[in-house]
Amino acid sequence: MLHARNERAPLPPARPEKPTAKTPPTSTPSSVREGGAPGAKQRDPFFDNAKYLTILLVGMGHAWQPLQDDSRTVEALYLAVYAFHMPAFIVISGYLSRTFTGTPAQIRRLITGIAVPYLVFETLYTLFMRWADNPDREFSLQRPGFALWFLVALFLWRMTAPFWHRLRWPVPVALAVGLCASVTESISGDFNLMRVLQYLPFFVLGLQLRPRHFEMLRDRRLRLLSVPLLLATAVFSYWAVPRMNHAWLLHDRPAAEMGVPSWVGAVMYLALFGCALVLTAAFLTLVPRRHMWFTALGAGTLYAYLLHVYPIKLSREFDWYDMAWVDHPASRVVITLLAVVMMTALCSGPVQRALRFVMEPKMSWFFREDPVEQARARNGAHGGGEQPDQGQDGRERERRRETVSVGR
Repeated sequence: MLHARNERAPLPPARPEKPTAKTPPTSTPSSVREGGAPGAKQRDPFFDNAKYLTILLVGMGHAWQPLQDDSRTVEALYLAVYAFHMPAFIVISGYLSRTFTGTPAQIRRLITGIAVPYLVFETLYTLFMRWADNPDREFSLQRPGFALWFLVALFLWRMTAPFWHRLRWPVPVALAVGLCASVTESISGDFNLMRVLQYLPFFVLGLQLRPRHFEMLRDRRLRLLSVPLLLATAVFSYWAVPRMNHAWLLHDRPAAEMGVPSWVGAVMYLALFGCALVLTAAFLTLVPRRHMWFTALGAGTLYAYLLHVYPIKLSREFDWYDMAWVDHPASRVVITLLAVVMMTALCSGPVQRALRFVMEPKMSWFFREDPVEQARARNGAHGGGEQPDQGQDGRERERRRETVSVGR
């Protein structure tokens, strides 16, 4: 998930009303808190908490993957987590992208915050795999390595955000796109387009959500239902281990490659979409809404996402899972805890400060100056600042005054 501070928040009202005895002051809306209104750097702790917890699930899932063959319990947990952790990650990413309209400043942040890190880390990953596994591995920027597909997907999804805002039924249309992708064999493997298209509905859903939808999840009755629901999912996953191919949850191949007819693939895709939405909602009801000790780590989830790739790949390429102690059941608990510690450390402030020049480069030399920003800077330098928007009536009065002045 990307940094909420990079999202553009709606401008405040031109003339905020002063609270009176009859009009109590309104509280700061969630959209302003999380987006960072002009002059403020407040963040909504709920979304930072959710981002941190989902990135933990990403790390745990990758750490569990080599253990599946030796433990049915681990494979069941893997299935349960993969049923919703990426959809939850993507829904939140879509929600935090809902103000993207393609302004010069947003395009600049899209390039510096997503495209540049992708190019850097895809190059590093290729060099890393040459050293660790295959000296002849070729550079192929159109073939994302390991988890890097998400940066490609986020770039493409966010670029299309204005399009989805203009549709009357964006989520059904996006779901139809994902459904068609799930039964189409001819989709290119470049940029992992199969995943980009199949996960698209979750991003579009996030674009349509508003703070009030997340407020609905605060209902205590929903929280009480969420715990048994998630436990039941784990039990069902244990039953499904020998009966279901977990590749369905990766959304990276069409139905034909799963060995089923297209209609079965379509039904499976819709069923998994519905399950993911229910489990995502259940997960979010349990996310703390107040500041926690880990809240600040939510700003560094992209760092953890990109950096955890290397220790995960090292553990597999150098056969760390083949060591004798790994066969003990307690070792799976230790590996899970190590994954949690690793992801937490990679989200930390020191890591962010050390790598910000790569993850969030300014690159002012690369972009043209925005005339609007220059005008605002000049107004601020002259002490005038931005003039408040007077609304339609104010602009009409100004036009009439100019007309009378010209007439005179």
